[in-house]
Amino acid sequence: MNTTKEKFIAEPERYEFSALPIHQFELQRRDFFKILGAGIAVFLVAKDALAAQETAPGSRSFHNEEPPKEITSWLHVGEDGTVTGFTGKAEMGQNIRTSISQTLADELRVPFEDVRLVMADTSLTPFDAGTFGSRTTPTMTPQFRRVAEAARNLLVGVAAKEWGVAPEGLIAADAKVTDPVSKRSLTYAELARGKTLAQNLPAEDPITPATEWKIAGKPLPKVDGRAFVTGSHNYTSDIRLKGMLYGKVLRPPSFGATLVSCDDSAAKAMSGVVVVRDGDFVGVAAPSAHEAQKALDAIRTQWKEVPQVSSKEIFSYVKNNAEPTSNERFRRQKGSVEEGLASAAERLDAIYNVAYIAHAPLEPRAAVAQFAEGKLTVWTGTQRPFANRDELASVFHMPESNVRVITPDTGAAYGGKHTSDAAVEAARLARAAGKPVKVVWTREEEFTWAYFRPAGVIEVNSGITEDGKLTAWEFHNYHSGSSGIETPYDVANQLTQYHQVPLVLRSGSYRGLAATANHFARETHMDALARLAKLDPLEFRLKNASDARLRAVLEAVTKSFAWPRKKTQVGQGFGLACGSEKGSYVAACAEVAVDRASGGVRVVHVVEAFECGAIVNPDGLRNQVVGAIIQGLGGALFEAMEFENGRIKNPHFATYRVPRFRDVPEIEAILLDRKDIPSAGAGETPIMAIAPAVGNALFDATGVRLNNLPLVPNGLRAV
Repeated sequence: MNTTKEKFIAEPERYEFSALPIHQFELQRRDFFKILGAGIAVFLVAKDALAAQETAPGSRSFHNEEPPKEITSWLHVGEDGTVTGFTGKAEMGQNIRTSISQTLADELRVPFEDVRLVMADTSLTPFDAGTFGSRTTPTMTPQFRRVAEAARNLLVGVAAKEWGVAPEGLIAADAKVTDPVSKRSLTYAELARGKTLAQNLPAEDPITPATEWKIAGKPLPKVDGRAFVTGSHNYTSDIRLKGMLYGKVLRPPSFGATLVSCDDSAAKAMSGVVVVRDGDFVGVAAPSAHEAQKALDAIRTQWKEVPQVSSKEIFSYVKNNAEPTSNERFRRQKGSVEEGLASAAERLDAIYNVAYIAHAPLEPRAAVAQFAEGKLTVWTGTQRPFANRDELASVFHMPESNVRVITPDTGAAYGGKHTSDAAVEAARLARAAGKPVKVVWTREEEFTWAYFRPAGVIEVNSGITEDGKLTAWEFHNYHSGSSGIETPYDVANQLTQYHQVPLVLRSGSYRGLAATANHFARETHMDALARLAKLDPLEFRLKNASDARLRAVLEAVTKSFAWPRKKTQVGQGFGLACGSEKGSYVAACAEVAVDRASGGVRVVHVVEAFECGAIVNPDGLRNQVVGAIIQGLGGALFEAMEFENGRIKNPHFATYRVPRFRDVPEIEAILLDRKDIPSAGAGETPIMAIAPAVGNALFDATGVRLNNLPLVPNGLRAV
């Protein structure tokens, strides 16, 4: 069966739709129905190749690819009435399995319980660049609505033909088609039975508007939620294949170290142990994880290490090693910053530093690999199964069609699982051993050898008029990244620039990418400007913001928080921050309590307003917002990688501080449902306002302006 679209991403607005030559269509259709049986299917025929949804580590560009020739299947209505949807997106706890199923059920007019979803399987699902960039909801919601609408029309057409009536008068609802005139009805199952019918997506897409949704827009419970709560769900690390071995990989003592010598004779002498040497790769496979670790410990090595920058000097390194201006990827200029600064009544310049932090997913990297009959199958928790497949095919010199990557529902990623590290390691060991091999990274490996959210230095130069209007805004980000870098505020004279810096630690995507750092710097600076202008922080923002959606979240959050609030005790402070990214808007208010004697800091209360267009599942969205707030508290208050001489000094949860139950404040999430705006993603933007809101609250409590993340890794001592 070849139902994958391997050279493009299915964003419907970028396609033209047309019929395929009948012989090719029939061939693909027969393969599809061999797998799922007879029924109704919807296919997409793409005419033009498409670029990747968003720049991500290792992502390919598709602009110059030949237009794909194969058919991609999206939906199947079986003879028993079961509806199966297919998507290359991965479920990592963000609850898209539920929201996509709601969308399908809603548009196809079937009960939610009748829908099942096949996800992130390179042999069964359409090509997808990856689950990142808050792209799932804005791409898959319209895509599956037009898919379901096409299937519904096909079912209505089948019923009309059977009854000999015009399809326009028939009604599709509750998984059946009804003729209101004759009162006849046929269920979808009856219409599909004994048939092998398929349909291409039409050029037009008269999908149901959000104001008319019946199943989408409702707070339905998580699909298979009981399995996750009871522990019966199988993650990659739970997979066990017949004859499977357990793998371990030799790691260098420090970053950049190279292997000088390796004596693996003792490991090879151990019963049941396979030792693999493949260039710089050294690994073992054994009947148990304990035996594999014992064999790895028996290998004697010598390494050549190289000097490395430490976490104590990282910010000066970043600032002093920016690449030449000609290599910069992002530069936006409007007006003249020099003139804006010269005309300003008040000027404020500041520098903000952001530390490296880890993704710290509950499930570390893991993979199970199996070679059989010339084909490779890998189960792994990844955000990019198709990119993993491509890399595996390249490493092992195999056709992509002989490599299958399956992604079980995964225990979180936060942007940290784009790469195929564990998949390649498991496959290398499996090929040498001639048996399936499972590799599960330890927590120390996850903290050390995964990639990090990059550190950064951000410089802001600004000016305001006497009445608090922005006259100039100059914003330079060094190394952290360009996501969310542009200001949402109105300023005639501005320069925004991202400066690349050679890597120190392996860096990559993180929830919100660089937008967390850029929002922290911008919103901290806006708070400082408000104080300089002697204006309330809300008044100052509203004075400089004309974006109606930004103003709406600001007004919603401050109304619920009862801003401005009077202090009722010593050490109390209130802060505000807002922003926009990935097509959604956020604003947060935070209350903190500071004990100046001990330096103790506690976030007492957080209210956050979030707007991402039409809401598909309110419960799932609320969980995303609350989860982002809690995760954001870690990066705001204390998360930071400590490293020296190429070694991570805090590679365990005992030494790397993440939020604990006692750190969680009272949280209120306000969801603004804009049914007049297409649905946007919600996985990233809710995290962006929490750090600056807390930092601004700390200033309000203490008069101390904290410009570095994390804000208080060791508490706030009296100054």
